[in-house]
Amino acid sequence: MLVVRKASSLRVVTSVHEPTVRKAGGEVAGGAGEPKVHLQRKVPGAVSAGVRSLAGGRRVVWVEFDDSVHKGALSSAASQVLTNAANTARDKRLPLVLSMASSGADILEGVAALDGWGQAARAITQCSGVVPTVAIVHGPAVSGPALLIGLCDVTIMTNDSYAFVSGPTMVAQMTGIEVSNEELGGTDIHSRQSGVTSLVANDVEHATALLEEVLRYLPDHVDELTAMIETGDPVNRPCPDLDTILPASSTGSYDVRKVIESIVDDGAYLELRAGWASNIVTALASMGGHSVGIVANQPLSLAGTLDIQASQKAARFVAFCDAFNISIVTLVDTPGFYPGKDLEWRGMIRHGAQLVFAYGRATVPRVCVIMRKSYGGAYIVMDSKKMGNDICIAWPTAELAVMGAGQAAAILQRRATPEERAQFERDYEERLLNPYVAAERGYVDAVIAPSETRTEVVAALDMLSSKREKFPKRKHDNGPL
Repeated sequence: MLVVRKASSLRVVTSVHEPTVRKAGGEVAGGAGEPKVHLQRKVPGAVSAGVRSLAGGRRVVWVEFDDSVHKGALSSAASQVLTNAANTARDKRLPLVLSMASSGADILEGVAALDGWGQAARAITQCSGVVPTVAIVHGPAVSGPALLIGLCDVTIMTNDSYAFVSGPTMVAQMTGIEVSNEELGGTDIHSRQSGVTSLVANDVEHATALLEEVLRYLPDHVDELTAMIETGDPVNRPCPDLDTILPASSTGSYDVRKVIESIVDDGAYLELRAGWASNIVTALASMGGHSVGIVANQPLSLAGTLDIQASQKAARFVAFCDAFNISIVTLVDTPGFYPGKDLEWRGMIRHGAQLVFAYGRATVPRVCVIMRKSYGGAYIVMDSKKMGNDICIAWPTAELAVMGAGQAAAILQRRATPEERAQFERDYEERLLNPYVAAERGYVDAVIAPSETRTEVVAALDMLSSKREKFPKRKHDNGPL
């Protein structure tokens, strides 16, 4: 079963699909998971594929790795099945699902197995941005197959699975450090340290339920709009709890998930990569029936500042939403980029630019809500008006400036007395740290009471539902990877 976060409690949604059971010989049986069409049936090897109907009749191209056959090793024939499945998904405009447990390329076949894996990787790459690609890892994903899950839009790992490019044996030979499969590439590592895992499941049945929940917010392909999601939640429902959610102190923290729960339909949302880069939240939800992707600074973690991992996480999510016509709602409360020599040396400029780039090229409807702090470069990065968002809304508590009053005083009033500094900070806050100055200059479209946030955002999404933009003619962009 699938647990979905709700404003007042946890809403439990029981999946109505029946578990899939693999028969001998690579055939699949069982309830809603039974394939309607087999692809390259009876091909020797660990991989089988078919078009399968999930709960509710949603069709996907499903690729199954059978770890009972050479531990799921990818032979050239098995890779050809995978390649054909990916090509079918792209050509027939159906989501591609890889249910994976593989020990890597088949050692006994040598270079032929590597060539087959390369063809499969290319086919999956060509699906990117055309159809949603989801990997369910329920066993090992080693070497080449580990890179395949890195190509997918969403990766779901079960608790007992693991993935790595170079295994414990290679690590021990090269570094002399002994590690286990779980220490090197277990689910906990990929959900908290590497960011590979989007969602964690208890087992394959739970992973399938999570897959269905993800696809609920997505279209089948890039040329299709997301379907309206049924809800009985009134679009003009006020959110009075938001009027008091911000702490009295400007440096106080709060959980931005409570803001999300308050404004989305029925208080339900699906958070992706929740354990990684916790200073930013990325989630799928619906508002007024519109499928939306939410990007929100999290004041509970690093005060909501942006670092390398947060920039990468948000940039990938924004690109994902833009690829599949999902409107983006950005909730802003950040004092800026996290300072530090280590971050600068590791490429904060390059990685921070990834988020700028993702927002700068996004063409879907974009609504920004500035709740509190929006300082410096982070103001620009978090989908500011001049970055091309369609509607920018601010709460009366919003602070838009190059930096906070205390930081400005430390720079501009270095030789001033404490009394002069205090007076400078008060004057700075009154003249600059309020949303009305930005609204006067056209950087903010409206200043609203927090309780009106849901109503205003849904109204903006309704207005923007017919938005269309044309791409400039070019081969492809060259993002700051």
